[in-house]
Amino acid sequence: MAQAYMTETGSGGQGPDRRGSRLRRIFAGWRGDRGIWRRGVIIAVLAVILSLVITLHSRIPNRIGNLGSLTETFLPWFGLAVPVLLVLAFVRRSATALIAVLLPAIVWLNTFGGLVTDKTGGGGNLTVATHNVNADNPDPSGTAGDVAASGADVMALEELTATAVPTYEKALASTYKYHSVQGTVGLWSKYPLTGVRPVDIKLGWTRAMRATVTTPEGPVAVYVAHLPSVRVKLEAGFTARQRDKSADALGEAITGDPNAQVVLLGDLNGTMNDRALNAVTAQMRSTQGAAGSGFGFSWPASFPMARIDQIMVKGIEPVSSWTLPRTPSDHLPVAARVKISATGS
Repeated sequence: MAQAYMTETGSGGQGPDRRGSRLRRIFAGWRGDRGIWRRGVIIAVLAVILSLVITLHSRIPNRIGNLGSLTETFLPWFGLAVPVLLVLAFVRRSATALIAVLLPAIVWLNTFGGLVTDKTGGGGNLTVATHNVNADNPDPSGTAGDVAASGADVMALEELTATAVPTYEKALASTYKYHSVQGTVGLWSKYPLTGVRPVDIKLGWTRAMRATVTTPEGPVAVYVAHLPSVRVKLEAGFTARQRDKSADALGEAITGDPNAQVVLLGDLNGTMNDRALNAVTAQMRSTQGAAGSGFGFSWPASFPMARIDQIMVKGIEPVSSWTLPRTPSDHLPVAARVKISATGS
């Protein structure tokens, strides 16, 4: 009678038993094999090194080619080495390596696991967006419309050219009553702008600005910034000296702002992990990190590998954060919903 309850599989075996026996066969050959503890030492060492890199990335010196900042820019991608090491440990039939690989897996999850989960909330009373539109954008009007379609109340654009600005202004005029362009950055708002001024980030020309946006809940200081680009060169490594200098100047300006509620929008050419942005990141929260889903990578648009386009807040509660559909730019637009407090001023 017991046989009546067994299910035959297409391969002639019993389903549950066959799956269990497959695992048993994999490990059966390991029994009595004393070499499983001696093999895979190199894999185990690599696993430990990977754990140390993820944990102690801030200790990697920048003296040689800004290696520390380069590592921090792409730090989440180091997690891809974990499944590779796991497969190698199985191939080598090494218990030592298998146990060692658990270490970087745990370290990575502890560092980035929170970004993988969906922290998006509801509510909020202000939607903001930012986009590096690319100076060579062949469709400024279409790009402006795409970003405005996000429903943003306040929108920042970076890498504006003098010839393209009138096109952006015309395309956005019906949606945004107030706007200001300072150098190569601009701010469009549904609410009045006051105190508009360029922000000196030590470049010799204007790539940052500040304005007070008078929302129905109260005033908010909004900064727009496009920090200098970084380069990766064989002879010089990760060159970012000017970016780092500008980040310090931007951080100083935000620190001295009299408004308790501050929003920063822009292309910072650096991630939240990059120590070079500490002057900014130490005093502000990333909306993606606090209320986003996933990593929110924004660059390059063809295959996003890093989030260098940032929305950060101080004295404001992030509610949700997301990337917008691709435009002709090499960056993805990013947006966020935040909650402004009527008492913050």
